[in-house]
Amino acid sequence: MGFSPVDDFMFSAMPIFGFIVFALVIGIFIFVIVKGISQWSSNNNSPRLTVPAQVKTKRTNTSGGSGDSSAHTSYYVTFQVESGDRMELQMPGKEYGMLAEGDLGILTFQGTRYLGFERKGTAD
Repeated sequence: MGFSPVDDFMFSAMPIFGFIVFALVIGIFIFVIVKGISQWSSNNNSPRLTVPAQVKTKRTNTSGGSGDSSAHTSYYVTFQVESGDRMELQMPGKEYGMLAEGDLGILTFQGTRYLGFERKGTAD
């Protein structure tokens, strides 16, 4: 019994398909690295600003945790500055837990990098 034309196609197409998947994974990996370096560089070139702000919302994002892997939680807070503009910044969990929606204070940031928030009170 010989191979059918479909079998021949499958054997010849599999290496091409494998290469395409491999190239796609490597491409995504390179894209993520370049994007991270670009954001880091952009933050470093941004001015360090300290402005009055209000905590508007808080959220978390948990990833992993299935099977034997451990879970990782990222913490985000949306601040509103005096001009009415809002920005969401990632911060350490320890500082996230100290803030409540409605808190007023002085926000220090550089680009998208959170540097600190000095709480002054709450909005009425």
